[in-house]
Amino acid sequence: MSVAMAEGRPSLAEQAYQVLCDRLVTLRIAPGTPINDEQVAAELGVGRTPVREALKRLEADRLVVAFPRRGTFASEVQITDLGHLTEVRLRLEPLAADCAARRAKAQDRAVLTGLLTELDAAAGGQVGELIDLDLRLHRALYTATGNPYLRDTLVRYDNLATRVWCLFLDRLPGLAGHVGEHGPLVRAVLAGDGERAASLAAEHVAGFESAIRALL
Repeated sequence: MSVAMAEGRPSLAEQAYQVLCDRLVTLRIAPGTPINDEQVAAELGVGRTPVREALKRLEADRLVVAFPRRGTFASEVQITDLGHLTEVRLRLEPLAADCAARRAKAQDRAVLTGLLTELDAAAGGQVGELIDLDLRLHRALYTATGNPYLRDTLVRYDNLATRVWCLFLDRLPGLAGHVGEHGPLVRAVLAGDGERAASLAAEHVAGFESAIRALL
């Protein structure tokens, strides 16, 4: 085990993964953009090996695609995948919300309470800030399930759904309202009301797909 991992710090590969993942999910690295591991390594101040490890994970997450002799590229956003994503998320998001309501530990509750405070003050926030808050809310809820397999699975699907969302941001009204839907959901989790939390999570996922399809 490395010193960094032993002390709880993320490895260089994990750091590279998080930076690239964030940029890919929010489309700051646009779909189809080539990703040069040497350039990324130089920018992040790490070696090429950690970047290559990160790119392998991102390929498994469907966020990048690698072609022999051509290189690695940010994957395209496939609108046709929206129905598949919703089908999975409609089953797993309510499950996660229910589990979070029943299992959230003191640390999880503290994080969710802090995010709820941010959410209450975010009505006039900038687009980037709202997207970041949305991602952090989802991840905190997934972590509160106490199930690392459910958490990791949902993070992957939420990343892909967020890419679809970001593709239509300039045409989707009420971004703050969409993010604000997490308020009642988080409150239900904090109140230990798994049934209501699950219902609100299902409504949120269904509403997301309806909003996107209205623009197609």
